Amino acid sequence: MTTIDQLAEIHRLAVAGREQPIARVTGDRLGRIWLGWSRFADVLALARSTLTLGPDPSALYDLGWAQLATGRTHQAAASFEEALRLYREAGDRVNEAATLNNIGSVHERLGDRRRALEYLQRVLPITREVGDREGEGSVLNNIGVLYDKLGDQQRALEYFRQALSIRREVGDRPGEAITFNNMGSAYGRLGDVPRALEYFQRALPILRAVGDRAGEAVSLNSIGGVYDRLGDQQRALEYFLQALVIRREVGDRAGEAITLANIGVVAAAGGAWQQAVDYFQEALVILQEVGDRAGEAVIRFNLAMRYRAFGDLDRAVSELEIVVELDRQTGHPDLAADAAALEEVRQELARARAAS
Repeated sequence: MTTIDQLAEIHRLAVAGREQPIARVTGDRLGRIWLGWSRFADVLALARSTLTLGPDPSALYDLGWAQLATGRTHQAAASFEEALRLYREAGDRVNEAATLNNIGSVHERLGDRRRALEYLQRVLPITREVGDREGEGSVLNNIGVLYDKLGDQQRALEYFRQALSIRREVGDRPGEAITFNNMGSAYGRLGDVPRALEYFQRALPILRAVGDRAGEAVSLNSIGGVYDRLGDQQRALEYFLQALVIRREVGDRAGEAITLANIGVVAAAGGAWQQAVDYFQEALVILQEVGDRAGEAVIRFNLAMRYRAFGDLDRAVSELEIVVELDRQTGHPDLAADAAALEEVRQELARARAAS
């Protein structure tokens, strides 16, 4: 029996015997290992089992993390808030900071990036106060992600470079790979496609080496996106399909939706219009389920463009109206461009009606 199997058995027996201290310690150790391996379904079951013995901040934290990773965004928020209350009662500043960081991630997933940024800016001084260098690197990375999504790529890269320096200093290899992925995304948004590909490809072998399946899927999906931009749709599709398999395997519903949408884009580029719409619709259902409004806006924009290509301008306008409203709600940097697209399609529809 391996050490992991032994921990799982000790935890099972502790829960059965109502031995709360043993269940908490073994559950926390095992949960953190499984989270690192993207075994989110196992973490969900483990944390819920521990919590049958009473409130436990570590189990709630692990539960929230697994819920967030599998698209249960609102449930994750509740778990993290309860964990935060318990950590504060215990005076545990390190885990208070980690939990605030994850609450920021929840708000980012829900599309409220400004609120997410507020949470992370509260975390940073705590990590520095307690000397948590690994936590500081994580927060700096996450602040960079928010600035990237708010359209300020140069500021994002400044935070990513700070995060990368700390992650290398403390030997955080998975974190280093995550920051490489994020730098690739920022360079991609700046139009520096070769540099974006370079960073994604630097991340991939690290993520495979440390067994981070969820992170591996992020890199594969991102590399697929680069090849799509370079016009190599066949190679892009190969990477997207690899990412999709992993995202379904680890239960990453939000990530699954992103990859489905990317496959839809490739299908549309190849002229398979109905297939593209089917992929977008499948992605849209998932994004609405997990509450990702920013992602929903992107999918609806793609659907609108497909309906426009079909000549179904009424449906295109309807989708774009929702896109613009979602952009307003989430502070999306594409608001002005999407509003302009809506006005353009409205004018096309008016001309078509006048001609008929």
